[in-house]
Amino acid sequence: MSKGTVVLAYSGGLDTSCILVWLKEQGYDVITYLANIGQDEDFDAAKKKAESLGAKKVFIEDLRAEFVEEFIWPSVQANAIYEDRYLLGTSVARPCIARRQVQIAKQQGAQYVSHGATGKGNDQVRFELTCYALYPEVKIIAPWRIPEFYNRFLGRKDLMEYAEKHGIPVPVTPKAPWSMDANLMHISYESGILENPKSHAPADLYLMTKNPQDAPNSPDVLEIHFKKGVPVKVIHLQEGKSKDTPLDIFSFLNDIGARHGVGRIDIVENRFIGMKSRGIYETPGGTILYNAHLDIETFTMDREVRKIKQGLGVKFSEMVYNGFWYSPECEFVRHCIDKSQENVEGKVQLSVLKGQVYILGRESPKSLYDQELVSMDVQGDYDPYDASGFIKISAVRLREHHRLQGEALSKY
Repeated sequence: MSKGTVVLAYSGGLDTSCILVWLKEQGYDVITYLANIGQDEDFDAAKKKAESLGAKKVFIEDLRAEFVEEFIWPSVQANAIYEDRYLLGTSVARPCIARRQVQIAKQQGAQYVSHGATGKGNDQVRFELTCYALYPEVKIIAPWRIPEFYNRFLGRKDLMEYAEKHGIPVPVTPKAPWSMDANLMHISYESGILENPKSHAPADLYLMTKNPQDAPNSPDVLEIHFKKGVPVKVIHLQEGKSKDTPLDIFSFLNDIGARHGVGRIDIVENRFIGMKSRGIYETPGGTILYNAHLDIETFTMDREVRKIKQGLGVKFSEMVYNGFWYSPECEFVRHCIDKSQENVEGKVQLSVLKGQVYILGRESPKSLYDQELVSMDVQGDYDPYDASGFIKISAVRLREHHRLQGEALSKY
């Protein structure tokens, strides 16, 4: 008798294929679910493999458009960047994937969901917090946290032996000596030989971007149009090409960034569960947009509003990294950030060349820049004499601090 139905987040790889068969061994009916969020994957082959291993049903879901519009775009608006460097490509993908997993579980009457995330990483938190937030009564099976599973499969060798025993097709080519996760926004690399933070990344590691040294010697010049803080159009100024749908815009920027080796970083970061990890990321389109949005936002947003918004962006980045996309605090912060973007509108011209993004110019009907007011050649509606009082008032605090400091020093 079946213990119930479980929806497994399935990749078609060795780990989740073994988990599929293991769940069946435990007495569950297994539905597999594979999300297409832009990774290079043979989805038909993955489906056939799941069916051959006994999956009750197989769902292949194309989530690319909603991933861009509902997850990447809010991150662009927030200038989301974790610990000053990481553009959160994996972090923003997890709530998108898990949301559809929950929808399928509800639709199919499944009491359980499962995933192949390890017990040391961030993804287990991100998947499960999303599932609990959207399907509070769900039960989660996390094999890599179940002693009977992780004591049985101590490494890849054990998984390979299990696969051969149960007729699970195994990779015919050697696995890269690191772990990789890919989606439309980025590719991440960690573990294996990368665990030594001193070791340099092998030259053949990067799959998404060209080595900047080998990139073209002439730039690609782009104009990106923003409305309410999100890109609505991109134009390649030399070629006259343009894209105006979210998925096309982001894919086009990925292509340009990848051609020039934009968006490579090698960092040590702080995982939510308390350990540091070394990660290598390549985020070409996201890096171009981060720079362009930062420029148009500064051009159109009030100084004091932007100070508050910057703090909210940091909070947003931490919440997304830690798995709290579907939390009341993250919903509140997203709402505030969205409000801040009402006047973030205009065009940014930039060039992309050999790993770098160079801002060339910008224009906006909502600009707070007054050329006459700021000009060194025109006085405009400003009296320089007023600055004297401004400076003296600003100096009151400094003078008082110095006076008190002087009194303290005179006692010795």
